[in-house]
Amino acid sequence: MHGFDLTNIIRYYPDILPYLAITFLVVIFSMLFGVIFGFLIAMAKLSKNKILNVLGNGYTNILRCTPSIILLFLVYYGLPEIIQALFGVDINHIYKGIFVIITLALLFSSNMAEVMRSAYESVDKGQFEAGVSIGLNNVQTFIRILLPQCFVIALPNLGNAVIALFQEGALAFTIGFIDMMGKTNLIVSLNYGSHAREIYISLALIYWAISIIIEKGMAKFERIYKERILAKTV
Repeated sequence: MHGFDLTNIIRYYPDILPYLAITFLVVIFSMLFGVIFGFLIAMAKLSKNKILNVLGNGYTNILRCTPSIILLFLVYYGLPEIIQALFGVDINHIYKGIFVIITLALLFSSNMAEVMRSAYESVDKGQFEAGVSIGLNNVQTFIRILLPQCFVIALPNLGNAVIALFQEGALAFTIGFIDMMGKTNLIVSLNYGSHAREIYISLALIYWAISIIIEKGMAKFERIYKERILAKTV
């Protein structure tokens, strides 16, 4: 067992940091697909159609009750078998990042569906009627009056969801995906566990810094949005 050496915390940054770009790309694509699918699920949850409502609520309940790592394994090991059975196509050899993005997008969509639903229900629906009364159609009223207010209400939870998504991505190493976490594990293995504490502290500091930046950035964006953009809708 080697003694703790602070210099090793800095020593391995050049090896780990290049993989931050991969981590960011996974998060960005997961957010993109997660928001789109989350919006559709939110519409189902808000729908007066009982079947859509049950499906939407069932989806979010199942996803929110499933541990992230189990969902990742289900997607990684189960999806190829489903695709093979339905279409006769073998996808076992595709880029592992695809499975990670699908998993994180599913997790993010369940969070976003609930965030969007609660934000929409928090807005006074009397404003919808007011918009229609001044000549706006339903779509214009929703986009120009209700949507900006829903966005403001959703921003704090959106920031928390993004941070959670960024951190959940660290589980991807369990299927052999090489991002920051995967690269860090490789470094530890190549060093036969030597200085593992310092190496993982290096990684933790990166996650802490990025999470704080996201949190502060979202808070600043929320403040600017409230002051400049929302004021235009009043």
